[in-house]
Amino acid sequence: MLPILVAPARDNAGMTAAPATPAARAAELRAQLNHHAHLYYVLDAPELPDAEYDKLFQELQALEAAHPELLTADSPTQRVGGAVLDGLLPVRHVVPMLSITTETDTTEGGAIAFDARVRRELGLGEADPPVEYAAELKFDGLAMSLRYEQGVLVQAATRGDGETGEDVTQNVRTIGQIPLRLQGDAPAVLEVRGEVYMRRDDFEKLNERQRERGEKTFVNPRNTAAGAIRQLDPALVRQRPLCFYAYGLGEVQGWELPATHAGLLDALAAFGIPVNGDRAVVQGPAGLVVFHRAMAAKRDALPFDIDGVVYKVNSRELQARLGFKTREPRWAVAHKYPAQEQVTTLLAIDIQVGRTGKLTPVARLDPVFVGGTTVSNATLHNVFEMRRKGVRVGDKVIVRRAGDVIPEVVGRQPGVRAAYVPNFHMPRACPVCDSKVVREKGGIEYRCTGGVFCPAQRKQALLHFAGRRAMDIEGLGDKLVEQLVDAGIVQSLPGLYKLGVAKLAALERMAEKSAQNLVDALEKSKTPTLARFLFSLGIRQVGETTAKDLARHFGTLDKLMNASVEQLLEVPDVGPIVAASIHTFFAQPHNREVVEQLLAAGVAPKESAGEADDRPRPLLGKTLVLTGTLPTLSRDEAQALIEEAGGKVSGSVSKKTSYVIAGEEAGSKLEKARALGVEVLDEAGLRGLLGG
Repeated sequence: MLPILVAPARDNAGMTAAPATPAARAAELRAQLNHHAHLYYVLDAPELPDAEYDKLFQELQALEAAHPELLTADSPTQRVGGAVLDGLLPVRHVVPMLSITTETDTTEGGAIAFDARVRRELGLGEADPPVEYAAELKFDGLAMSLRYEQGVLVQAATRGDGETGEDVTQNVRTIGQIPLRLQGDAPAVLEVRGEVYMRRDDFEKLNERQRERGEKTFVNPRNTAAGAIRQLDPALVRQRPLCFYAYGLGEVQGWELPATHAGLLDALAAFGIPVNGDRAVVQGPAGLVVFHRAMAAKRDALPFDIDGVVYKVNSRELQARLGFKTREPRWAVAHKYPAQEQVTTLLAIDIQVGRTGKLTPVARLDPVFVGGTTVSNATLHNVFEMRRKGVRVGDKVIVRRAGDVIPEVVGRQPGVRAAYVPNFHMPRACPVCDSKVVREKGGIEYRCTGGVFCPAQRKQALLHFAGRRAMDIEGLGDKLVEQLVDAGIVQSLPGLYKLGVAKLAALERMAEKSAQNLVDALEKSKTPTLARFLFSLGIRQVGETTAKDLARHFGTLDKLMNASVEQLLEVPDVGPIVAASIHTFFAQPHNREVVEQLLAAGVAPKESAGEADDRPRPLLGKTLVLTGTLPTLSRDEAQALIEEAGGKVSGSVSKKTSYVIAGEEAGSKLEKARALGVEVLDEAGLRGLLGG
């Protein structure tokens, strides 16, 4: 173990000598700070007072400011957070982040059943010795992949769909538990898979701070952690205390892996990566049952939430023999604990309208204490699920905290009803705005067609409309939107453009300068591209890419609004569901009125080229990747030029990439392009592709 402070060198006269060079001192400080951060965050055994740590930190900051060339990716000063991101870029996982099977039997029999399957797959008989397993906790958080190259953290990505996640590197750098540089002799490439989570005590402290500020509190630690990690501003992420535990690997280069899973976790811990201590190597089903029972007893005392335990065949050789079934490993299983359940009376069924217009039946219950809290409302999910469960008003129903978070009605308690109660039917009109309610053909969800007209959807509609990728109205955030809607000042999207400085300045926490800035931002937003305008309307099934395809195909707003379903189906990548959604949106009189009022307020979407336009499209069918900082073009400007020329912009490099456009400080994407033989161009090269 390193000492608290590295003693400074002394000359022959016994006098203290400064490190030979600023570079040597910076390296010394980085080593000390990383060491003490590991003691504090991972081992929970700090040796250095906060004030002393701060002195070392400030000295390193000063050195790096005076000598920018000394700044490294693994410097503790880089945890402070980077610039605000425009959006989260996609990351293609070299090794997919697969899920594992969940054992449906939540009793101890589930462990026995898993062992029986493993033995059967391995061809073991009764006389053969028991299989050795690594047993660990199943954390209730967000799966994360950390990529280290030459021991330095270069990328962090969410699971996503398992094949492609989102780049959250800047946010993960703010998590003190995660080392920016690995300890010891690290492999050339090491992808560590694990879980980002929030401790219960940190969650309670966070909510207490929110209450003190009069701000919205968070629902549960898992959702709070997941929401934090996907923030675009690392400074906001830093305000939410997140933690991390490793449990596996992705891509590895230049390292001979340990022979067992338990040995692998020990090796990760030796690299300085947090690994939970509540794990064990056990023999056979009896060992699994003992672990399952022990963790169930300890569950409430843990400082974080778990929803079960995980069993893995310990031997990596046996794991390879067992292999995978439909992309899930045969050698691992998640064994969940039964959620707590209680019986109560279903008093009524209400309809809740969500931010996307989805109608959800909600059970109003005789209050019951379940899963550590009093529950008076519980989701019924949808009318088909409700019919399947056979629940009706007046029934005795079983209520469960699904996943220990969301209360749900599981079913009715068997018994004869005292009187006939008719089946519940979904309303034909929205209970909030009276707009028509529709259900997609073959679907199970009922939705309000009111869109921005519906008050239940209004706040989220306004926030979406103002977003950076939509109308980009700077200064129109959550708190202000809440004030504007709750006070009845803004009742629709066009109402934003009627706001004046005096009306805004009269709002709580709104100074005159801020009011003027917002008015200026609203004025600036009046000339969006047609694609941005379409995206801002929040049409169901229409994301950024579809909005761009629609703008490119139709060219003008009028042509799109009056397009038939058949004409919409002519747009590349637009299928029947998307076409029907767009047609339904513009068929609603109140939605057309919103658009017309926006145009009357001075919003003038720029017309797109349209498919019939004879403008050259030299990048049609080409996929480009942007990396680094270009001399004169911002990332958004470069992307717009590429898309106008018919090309597509991707966030990751693959063999299908046509060109990589690299600027200053280009990172791993540039290296990958060179490795794959993808042509790399600078900004001048891009302009050459565009025709000047």
